[in-house]
Amino acid sequence: MTDPKSIFAINTYSYTLDYSAAETIRHLGGQGYPGFELMMYTGHFWPGEVDEAAKRDIRSAVSSTGTRLVSFNMPNIDLNIAGASPEVRAYSLGLLSNFIRLAGELEVPAIVIGPGKANPLFSPGHALLLGHFHKALDTLAPIAKQAGVRLLVENMPFAFLPDADALMKALDDYGNPDVGIIYDVANGHFIGEDPCEGLRKVSKRLGLVHFSDTGRKVYRHDTIGLGDVPFAAFPPVLKEIGYAELPVLEVISRNADADTLDSATRLAAVGYGRA
Repeated sequence: MTDPKSIFAINTYSYTLDYSAAETIRHLGGQGYPGFELMMYTGHFWPGEVDEAAKRDIRSAVSSTGTRLVSFNMPNIDLNIAGASPEVRAYSLGLLSNFIRLAGELEVPAIVIGPGKANPLFSPGHALLLGHFHKALDTLAPIAKQAGVRLLVENMPFAFLPDADALMKALDDYGNPDVGIIYDVANGHFIGEDPCEGLRKVSKRLGLVHFSDTGRKVYRHDTIGLGDVPFAAFPPVLKEIGYAELPVLEVISRNADADTLDSATRLAAVGYGRA
C-alpha cells in the first residue's frame, strides 16, 4: 500500500509562525513528504531576510531530506497587482519580482500569484482591472522567463477573476502560453463552481492543484472531511487531463502535523496516488 504521505507536496502556510522554511522542510521531509510549496512570509521565508546562509540552509534541507520545492506562494491578501493606486500596484510588483528572482536562485520551477482584487463595495470596471493585471504580467513574465520560473495564476474567491472561465479568458486574451494556472479545488467549490469542470477548463495551462476542504457558506482551507468538497470525483479527472505533478495539500491548521496526515490518508483512501 502506498504511504499517503508520499503522494502530496505540502504548502507550508501552517508552519509560517513557528518554523523557518528550512526547519519546515526538515520537519516534514523527515516524516516522508516529498515536496513543498514554500510560503513567502516574514520570519519563515521572506526575501529581505534570506541571505546567502539562509539559501544554503534551504538547499541543504532539501538535499538531506531527498525532497524538492515545487513552488513558492504568498498570502495574497497582502498584495494587489490590480489595486486602485499606482503605489500599491508598484509595491506588489516589486515584492513579486523579488520572489520570482529568489525562486530562480533556488531552482524552484513555479510561483503562485493572484490576479488582483477589487473593492467589493464599489468595484472599478472589469476592463480597468484587467488592464492592471495584463500590465502586471508585462512586468513579471519577462522576469520569470529569465529566472526559469513559471508564473501560476490562482483562482481566488476574493480576486476579480475568481472562476475558471474568467481566468482562462483573461490569460488567453493576454496570449502568453508560458503563464499557467494553479487550480484550487476548495476555492472553486466555495464560489459554486464544479471543480471537475474547472480543472478541465484550465487543463491546457494547469501547472499545480491545491487541495483543502471548505463549505460554501464560510471560506476555509480546512482538514479534509470538515467541509463538503467532493474529493472522490477528482482523481479520474486528473488522470483524464494528464496531470502528473504532485498534488499540493494546502491545509491550514493550528494542529498541522496531525491534520495534514489525516488529510493525506483520507485522500489516499478515495483514489489519490493510484496509477
